[in-house]
Amino acid sequence: MRALWDVPAPAKLNLFLHITGRRDDGYHLLQSAFMLIDWCDTLHFERREGGALSREDLTTALPADDLILRAARALQSATGCTTGAHIQVHKRIPAQAGMGGGSSDAASALLALNRLWDLQLSVSALAQLGLTLGADVPFFLRGHNAWVEGVGERITPLTLPGAQVVVVKPPQGLNTAEIFRAGDLDRDSKPATISGFAADAYGFGRNDLQPVAERLCPQVAEAVALLKRYGLSGKMTGSGSAVFAVVPGSVQAHSLAIEVPPEWQVRVCSSMKCHPLVGWASSDN
Repeated sequence: MRALWDVPAPAKLNLFLHITGRRDDGYHLLQSAFMLIDWCDTLHFERREGGALSREDLTTALPADDLILRAARALQSATGCTTGAHIQVHKRIPAQAGMGGGSSDAASALLALNRLWDLQLSVSALAQLGLTLGADVPFFLRGHNAWVEGVGERITPLTLPGAQVVVVKPPQGLNTAEIFRAGDLDRDSKPATISGFAADAYGFGRNDLQPVAERLCPQVAEAVALLKRYGLSGKMTGSGSAVFAVVPGSVQAHSLAIEVPPEWQVRVCSSMKCHPLVGWASSDN
């Protein structure tokens, strides 16, 4: 089978993120709306015989045991596959941003290797495997903008109006576990409804993690204030530290000359209707 090249792994934004409770095992119960955006990593795959897995970093140095390799090994273990792969990674999505870059890479790896190795697992089977790697992985595997609940396992597809967004990523990152351990974290938001969200998709709700994140990383608040100076309402995505703002339809997004401090990243992105790899695994719904 031929090698697969240029497999995209898009980022996501949390349009809102509410914590509605906590399970007995300590996991937090969430509600959120996830939107795919066209800020993407690129993964290159080449089939190798003998079961060996290797990874080459083309841009940013990744951890020795990152989610891409963990996903590949999990897929081999679950299926008994004895074929390997060499994986090249062109990393663009910033780390510790709340944009799901690692989870998206893992999902694209599962979808690509499922096809490259001719395993023919369904999306649901891959999603069950993906949940063991990270709470956001099943969302990227299912491939649609979504209403997400529970600990990330309850996913309802959403149709969102197209949008342009400005994303600002300060250089400082945030540790997700530290935020969720914080004693001052609000954990009792009233459950929301999809209909309530849909009435104002880009203005709905808040990010319950943001106050703690701003305390731990003042650059989050600086990013919000920076966007406000340009007339934009900023909100943190995920556990941060990236902040985004939806650009009003009356404004030409690419004409916004937003100046950020050195080492900060700013990018104008478009929403995506679906993941580019939708259809790469069969549906069993």
